[in-house]
Amino acid sequence: MGCSNCGSGGGLPGGCKNNGNCSTSGCNKLDVFDWLSHVELAPGQRKYDIVEVRFKGTRKGFFRISGGLDLQVGEVIAVESSPGYDIGVVSLKGELVKVQMKKKKVQDTIELKKVVRRATQEDVTIWQEARQMENDTMHHARILARESGLSMKISDVEFQGDKKKATFFYTAEDRVDFRELIRKMADTFKTRIEMRQIGARQESARLGGIGSCGRELCCSTWLTDFRSVSTSAARYQQLSLNPQKLAGQCGKLKCCLNYELDMYMEAVKDFPSPNIKLQTKKGVAYHLKTDIFKRLVYYIYDDGIAGSAPLALDLTTVNEIIAANKAGDKFDDLKDYEVELSPVEEDTDYLNVVGQDSLTRFDNSKRKKKRPNRNRGGKSAARSGEKPALNQSRENNPRSNNNRRKPNGPKSQGGSEKPTNNSAHNGKKRPPRKLRPPNKD
Repeated sequence: MGCSNCGSGGGLPGGCKNNGNCSTSGCNKLDVFDWLSHVELAPGQRKYDIVEVRFKGTRKGFFRISGGLDLQVGEVIAVESSPGYDIGVVSLKGELVKVQMKKKKVQDTIELKKVVRRATQEDVTIWQEARQMENDTMHHARILARESGLSMKISDVEFQGDKKKATFFYTAEDRVDFRELIRKMADTFKTRIEMRQIGARQESARLGGIGSCGRELCCSTWLTDFRSVSTSAARYQQLSLNPQKLAGQCGKLKCCLNYELDMYMEAVKDFPSPNIKLQTKKGVAYHLKTDIFKRLVYYIYDDGIAGSAPLALDLTTVNEIIAANKAGDKFDDLKDYEVELSPVEEDTDYLNVVGQDSLTRFDNSKRKKKRPNRNRGGKSAARSGEKPALNQSRENNPRSNNNRRKPNGPKSQGGSEKPTNNSAHNGKKRPPRKLRPPNKD
């Protein structure tokens, strides 16, 4: 994504620096491949006089060609607007425009706006200046909305090609009275203001982004219709009902949950209901999970049966057991019909992708050995099985009272210092302290 008309990059005007006339147009949002471009018209058939024009983001429109212009895909043109004119890029022309108009339910009537002319260099310059103003205008508008105390989020701003009108796109949970806000914006930006409320999905489609799959958002590249997505789509596909994983960039459920839903619903019809229990002579087995791709059903016995473990049964076997239960018969044990699953082979191709050795700094062979704690006398000796003496431990211990350095006390009247603990014993060492016998209770 790089063209300025889609609002996703820099350049003059596009990120590809081809002025929007690249050969593939792969950087455009909602791009359409014209598979009828090389098909010649029948004799006497006139060219279709309506073109599809692309504006900023995912906004497109249909305009009638006037004045006999022969437009090409990728040309920058000026089209009618109210008031003034707008600047856009031709994204589609010819017979395929009829298909697009029918898909979007646009009628070919006289009310369609017309193409004014090809954009001149002055038009392109004003258009580029309008695009550069949009980011600062959006942030300033957010400040004005916050000062007005409105609970709304202004997500995007789009200036008209002639800078005579600015359209503000916002999202809000409730209705917002923005009449006072429009007056402030008109006084600040000196242009005509239009407010347009959009949903969360339309907001993500305009802004774009990268999804959890690593690709660009579907709504900003090719998806145009936003169908409702419910949690039942995740249940059919046996996905974890975790809202953090099922939600997209817009905060709603991902649209891609509906892509494979029809296939899952068709495949689930062959499987029995998970509420059905299997009656056997050993006990009752309950449904645990279903593997649609391998066509396996997992059952587990009641918790009261010792040694119960999940059992993988083939779909055909499960249907036979259910039919036998309806007839009043019971199988001996489900373990006799368990499918042997092949063990999963560990892929060793990517174990050393960064070129590391088999030994790392976390292995035990490279760990530093702990040194014995010399501060607590006798601890290292206790590990070797020897019983240290208390006198020896106090001499070696630098934190003992004998080796501790104490400040001098206050001097007496005769000038002599107060004796310390060592002088109190006349140079003799303090006798060892008697150990208290352990409590036998």
